[in-house]
Amino acid sequence: MTETISTHTSLTRGAAFVAGMRDTIPMIVGATPFGLIFGTFAVTTAGLSFWGAMGFSLFVFAGSAQFIGATLLAQGAGLGVIVLTTFIVNVRHALYGASLAPHMRHLSQAWLLPLSFWLTDETYATVIGRWQQIDGEPHKEWYHLGSALLMYLNWNLWTLIGILFGSQFEGAAAWGLDFAMVVTFIGIVVPLLTSRPMLVCAVVAGGVGLLANGLPNNLGLIVAALLGIAAGYALETYMERHAPTHKITQKGEAL
Repeated sequence: MTETISTHTSLTRGAAFVAGMRDTIPMIVGATPFGLIFGTFAVTTAGLSFWGAMGFSLFVFAGSAQFIGATLLAQGAGLGVIVLTTFIVNVRHALYGASLAPHMRHLSQAWLLPLSFWLTDETYATVIGRWQQIDGEPHKEWYHLGSALLMYLNWNLWTLIGILFGSQFEGAAAWGLDFAMVVTFIGIVVPLLTSRPMLVCAVVAGGVGLLANGLPNNLGLIVAALLGIAAGYALETYMERHAPTHKITQKGEAL
């Protein structure tokens, strides 16, 4: 909501790329179990072939939408149902895109197309802070690329491992590994709550998310995000309108 100012020294393209990969490593810890579980699930439960399972991670690359899509495909659901369901699950990415758009509008389509395909929850959480910095850094897109590409390679690597050794990891979804993702996001989000509007946004979104958890197709997540944004925006607007102002007299003295 409000941009931060940073004075870090300018990085070269290569250094920015490496920095993006480095800063994404904590996110990889949380995402790795899901890639493993998906590979296992796709071949042992959904009954997909090797390339069918790998195709999901290579060309869809959408986490929870892959689980849903693979399940519907195995159940013989029509293409329209699969597309619509996965669209609803991933519509939150439109919010990510809207948040990033003001900072990335100067980029060419050659940049925007791959970065939009590789946009994930983890990469967004990693790069949004860098994009919001007012520091004149010329290679933020390279930082973004480093984060996105590492997430993509890691997801596909662990999908492959899950496919190849799926029989040994059968039932991995019940191991409670999803807790790693929760801890990872808490560690990323909490330091970003630097203002009252951001804090209210997080509290409202979290509360609504819990209350609306039972809605089908992860709609509770969308509702929580929208209401959280609305609450944060409303408070920020209120604070701006009621900020203390000082009248200046003709003698230049503040009243």
